[in-house]
Amino acid sequence: MNPTRILLFAGGNLGNWAIQEIRENDWLVGVDRGALFLIRNGLVPRLSIGDFDSVSTEEMAEIERHSMHVSSCDPVMKDLTDTEMALTWAIEQQPEEIVLLGVLGSRFDHMLANVHLLNKALQTGTNCLILDETNEIRLIDRHSTIAQDHFDHISLLPFTSEVTGITLTGFLYPLKDATLRIGDTLGISNLLTEQTGTITIQTGKLLVVKSKD
Repeated sequence: MNPTRILLFAGGNLGNWAIQEIRENDWLVGVDRGALFLIRNGLVPRLSIGDFDSVSTEEMAEIERHSMHVSSCDPVMKDLTDTEMALTWAIEQQPEEIVLLGVLGSRFDHMLANVHLLNKALQTGTNCLILDETNEIRLIDRHSTIAQDHFDHISLLPFTSEVTGITLTGFLYPLKDATLRIGDTLGISNLLTEQTGTITIQTGKLLVVKSKD
């Protein structure tokens, strides 16, 4: 049976908020030091994956003892980041949803690369999102429904050079058949005025970022 959700815990910003995101029957994957985070919070990763260059020998032994499976690779002779390796594995399991946690941190290059990984999931038709304590990030290429929750602001940023036919309903600042291009800030910091809002686009791909201060 395919899993409903797979949660990937990477080694970036994590905390109790991430533990609270876990639901019954979720598959938990520890990515590099994210595996240690899970284990030290009393959780058993279904898979721990990465080059593990951010853990000590003793910590690696702890990961190996408490993980169901471990997949390690050379930290130099590899073509993919640890997070992309984990996401590739997760997509192959054909879940209904993949959630990336701990992928936003101090390394802007890694953070930007992880946002771009949403496109890898979108290309396979896999529902995927990035989540941290103050942000939820999705990538869409068609109609999407947004529900009111604890995130106050909703920003729309073009992922492709141009996104056309953008129509928003249920938002404070509606759009009708609008176009956003790379560099445009028109879509920043919108608000929902209804319990749900809808986003429709004709062409292109759009980052939908829900945030709170």
